[in-house]
Amino acid sequence: MIIQEIFHRTFLGNTLESYCWFVGIILTGLLFKKLLSKLLALFVFKFLQKYSKGVGYERLLFLLKKPLGLLILLISFYLAFDRITFPTEWNLVTIEHFGLRLILFRLFQIFMVVSITWIILRVIDFLALVLSHRAAGTASKTDDQIIPFVKDAAKVIVSIFSLFFILGAVFELNVASLIAGLGIGGLAVALAAKESLENLLGSFTIFLDKPFTVGDLIKVGTLEGTVEKIGFRSTRIRTAEKSYVTVPNKKMVDSELDNLSMRMQRVVKFNMALSYGTKTAQVKNIITDIQIYLENNPVIVKNETLIKLFNFSESGINIMISYTVDTMEYKFLLNIREEINFKIMEIVEKYESGFAHTTIDMLLNKKVP
Repeated sequence: MIIQEIFHRTFLGNTLESYCWFVGIILTGLLFKKLLSKLLALFVFKFLQKYSKGVGYERLLFLLKKPLGLLILLISFYLAFDRITFPTEWNLVTIEHFGLRLILFRLFQIFMVVSITWIILRVIDFLALVLSHRAAGTASKTDDQIIPFVKDAAKVIVSIFSLFFILGAVFELNVASLIAGLGIGGLAVALAAKESLENLLGSFTIFLDKPFTVGDLIKVGTLEGTVEKIGFRSTRIRTAEKSYVTVPNKKMVDSELDNLSMRMQRVVKFNMALSYGTKTAQVKNIITDIQIYLENNPVIVKNETLIKLFNFSESGINIMISYTVDTMEYKFLLNIREEINFKIMEIVEKYESGFAHTTIDMLLNKKVP
């Protein structure tokens, strides 16, 4: 009886029992938020499991943990506040009129829509991961390019729909009239969003024309790197210095673009200077041996080698060397160039010749009498 009397005592228009329910519901939500998030994520995973081979439940839990936690907290606060009422002494207006009740209710509705939208966006991310995992097993690069594009498009559509839902359901605005009214200010909006629209059109151009795909090594202006992602607004490129550069799609379409991955062969061309002490017979033998070595090299394209006595400079006898390597891989090209350069050095040493010194080297090495 005493306990019942204590629980039925009233403070600020609510009984102590109501306050206990209020605190208890919130604490329950906080304590079991993690567990409930795991259970809800597992429930969602059960529906997607047969489509998600290669991407496990842990990945989905990582994506849904925060939005599901927010949703559980919002529901907990809603149930908790349902147990108490505002004191009559505060003279608050009803929820049908503008005031504290209406503001709190609208905020709750907005956060509910945001949390559900967040969950849907994370599910889209998970589905994109599943599709990317499947695309990794195919030889085509088109699917690697289209998946991020479709993912971004789906997220934009969901976000726009959620915005209109908030305007219509929460603020009770006439969405149809609002959309029709956008036609009046459409020109101003288009002008304000000119850059974004150009980048969007650029992304469609890249997607349809396919000047490059994900994984290609490209050069745009002075920027060179590997394409890692083609998005709605921009393209992400990983450079040789491992920096991550974001380039607007408009620039990718308007600028001269060299797709280095499309090179079937790579040309190497340079001049080699022999010292003036080299005799004519030695020069001829060096040129002949280099020519024979390159023509017999299996990775060098036949009939594409050119070794000629080019000219005479102040420092030495210049021999032009040009050959074509049958490869698209830059690292392989560097290894072949190194191997050929060592062989050229061996040939020059074989005929007891040497490489020319520059004018600076001669001045530095000049003996003072």
